[in-house]
Amino acid sequence: MSANHLRCYGWVPIRRRKEAFISHATRQFQVYTRKHIDLIPQLRQLSGAERMAMKAVSFVLPFRVNNYVVEDLIDWSDIPGDPLFQLTFPQPEMLTPVHFSRMYGLVRRGASAAEIRTAARQIQYTLNPHPAGQLALNVPRVNGEPIHGLQHKYRETVLFFPAAGQTCHAYCTYCFRWPQFVGIEELKFSGRQADLLAAYLRDHTGVRSVLFTGGDPMVMKASNLRRYIEPILDPSLEHVTSIRIGTKSPAYWPYRFVTDPDADDVLRLFEQIRASGRHVAVMAHYSHPRELQTDIAQEAIRRILSSGAAIRTQAPLIRRVNDSPDLWAAMWREQVRLGAIPYYMFVERDTGPKDYFGVPLARAYEIFRDAYTRVSGLERTVRGPSMSATPGKVLVSGVTSIKGEDVFVLRFLQARDPDWVARPFFAKFHPEAKWLDDLEPAFGESEFFYEAGLREMKATQLEQGGSGRSDRRLAVVVSS
Repeated sequence: MSANHLRCYGWVPIRRRKEAFISHATRQFQVYTRKHIDLIPQLRQLSGAERMAMKAVSFVLPFRVNNYVVEDLIDWSDIPGDPLFQLTFPQPEMLTPVHFSRMYGLVRRGASAAEIRTAARQIQYTLNPHPAGQLALNVPRVNGEPIHGLQHKYRETVLFFPAAGQTCHAYCTYCFRWPQFVGIEELKFSGRQADLLAAYLRDHTGVRSVLFTGGDPMVMKASNLRRYIEPILDPSLEHVTSIRIGTKSPAYWPYRFVTDPDADDVLRLFEQIRASGRHVAVMAHYSHPRELQTDIAQEAIRRILSSGAAIRTQAPLIRRVNDSPDLWAAMWREQVRLGAIPYYMFVERDTGPKDYFGVPLARAYEIFRDAYTRVSGLERTVRGPSMSATPGKVLVSGVTSIKGEDVFVLRFLQARDPDWVARPFFAKFHPEAKWLDDLEPAFGESEFFYEAGLREMKATQLEQGGSGRSDRRLAVVVSS
């Protein structure tokens, strides 16, 4: 195979892909969980007490990693400081000192599984397991019954959580969806009925985009993913013009798109979506430039793009992992070089180990602005720092002084009420504020402009005994 051919193989037609990519050996996926902590060779440099501390935290916050992350992404000469190690392995400080002491004591004395589980559950419920009104406000109802596995927060977008996609190739320690993975059924989003999703979309013609999320939908076999997507391609649903797949697999298991047994089938599905006249986007979560640097990661990107799918990249700003403008600028430049589109820098959500990973909004804006000034216009498609808060996606547009008062300049990129979108509003500057709820209105205002409307939505939800939506607002129960 010529070097020139290898440079071009990202665009080889699907029927020839297997021949074109035989240079990359198939790799067997191997997963590590709590029970493997003492067996992972690279962790043997840690003391027994340090490994026991990991186990204690993992009873509260989920732990799962794979052989690619362990062998190819983590610099084991730099632990515990290595950012990919911080991103995937539990650390004691992710829990409060009181919570950690309780869990560590139970594990050290060999407490029963039931006793440990009870303590873990009590701690988990203190960690704001469903932030931003996900469980109370985002789940629509038809005739008073919730549609499990579906969220409809914004008029144009529906999120679907396929049941078989509610795990990941590896778990991020910061993940705001950690309740999906800890075995608390009432906190999980999970849907099995593809026909119910299609029926809901048929009744809601204002929906333009469907986002498959999890967990990670790319842990599913292509045949299973196809079962959910193909009904949406029906001509009767022509108002659905884009399909998005939220996934960390290009970073944590790029073999999914290259040498996994059904890798070609995944790409054929993407081509099928494009052939239906719809846009398909892989919403790839890249948290650090290193996740883009391996040959297999770059080959996965080429393969995805060869199907006609777009790759849009997003990640939260995370202390100890990527809280540096140098890293973000390098990551955006490399993503564009490889053909991906920088999309979002998020603010770490107010859930789970938020105090361990959170960055103050003022610092987040400084990092974003500094990185933004270092890249070209092609990389400036990115938006941030953005908070996915209860009323919507709130962008920190700037920090300035108006009439002698230091303020945050904010606006909605998306909102529960579309009328709120793009309206600037102002909050008093607070150097340590990390989330929208930490902010107060500026200029003597008693509340932000959207708060009365949000109260109305919540009240409607309580009156109806559940959530729902109309064309304008979320909290109106849907009837068939």
